[in-house]
Amino acid sequence: MPALRVPRQEAEPVKRKLKRLNLYDGKRRPRREGDFVLLPVIEDEKVHSLGYEVLSVELPLRPERQIYRNLESVLAERLSEEELKHLRRYDVVGDIAIIQIPPELEHRVDDIVWGLRKVHPFLKVIARKGFHEGAFRIRDYSIIWGEERLETVHRENGVEIKVDLSKVFFNPRMKGERYRLAQLVRDGERVLIPFAGVLPYALVIAHYKRVKITAVELNREAYELGLENIERNRKRLRGEIEFIHGDAFKVLPELPKYDRVVSPTPRGVDALALTLGKAERWLHYYDFVHESELDAFRRRILEECAKLGRDCSVRVKKVSDFKPHVFKVCADVEIG
Repeated sequence: MPALRVPRQEAEPVKRKLKRLNLYDGKRRPRREGDFVLLPVIEDEKVHSLGYEVLSVELPLRPERQIYRNLESVLAERLSEEELKHLRRYDVVGDIAIIQIPPELEHRVDDIVWGLRKVHPFLKVIARKGFHEGAFRIRDYSIIWGEERLETVHRENGVEIKVDLSKVFFNPRMKGERYRLAQLVRDGERVLIPFAGVLPYALVIAHYKRVKITAVELNREAYELGLENIERNRKRLRGEIEFIHGDAFKVLPELPKYDRVVSPTPRGVDALALTLGKAERWLHYYDFVHESELDAFRRRILEECAKLGRDCSVRVKKVSDFKPHVFKVCADVEIG
């Protein structure tokens, strides 16, 4: 991802200038390197005309909670303490902000829009989050400010991901998790990714590692966007991606085993036995688990391993909050 390399004594004025020009990437932290500072910027041709070296470098992300706190602090100018208690977390996908507005803040929609634009001046669309609908978990959205579109290009971990939120499911909060997995994968591995969506996991892994990935997705709209994303990122990818349109439960039984399986399993889908049976060495299995059921979830995986006659070790990692006492988790399964 791009960063400007500027002399340390010029860092603050250049940072202010970048913010004025809407070129500063506030979701990443700057990093000091000797007498220079690397300032995170968005991918825009204008950054090359500022007279500083532009590098492609991974800079650490700001904690999601910190970004939320920025909105909270900005809105403290306009909302009461009681109203701020009802403010919800939000997501930014490309140049689209997605926020849930509870009934207690219905009369503050204009103020929330103002606050989001102040924290993220690059936004072109602000959409209100509705409910998931249908088998593909597509959310219903209503645009409350900006351009009448839900299609955008999201940039993360050195790749560009085109999404249409009205047609496909995409979770920007998994950015750090996708990076974590990419660092675990080794060059030369064969990787299988069912429920692949528009290919966020596949693209990030193939960006960092020389691997062969087979991805499977049922949603035709997501499949078409995924094919476009492969072409969009062709020069950024070290690895190869084969993309199959079809039902994972019908396609996977016809496929061979793979060194590593990454299963971003949709909520309510049980694909543990299916994916475990295709993993030679590693399975990274995502699920939604109540905190009281974490041990039972781990035991269930060990039981499935035993049914296959495999010796496994399991580490269950909380990835994100889903709702009170329920977490999205990843089970990192090492298969002996």
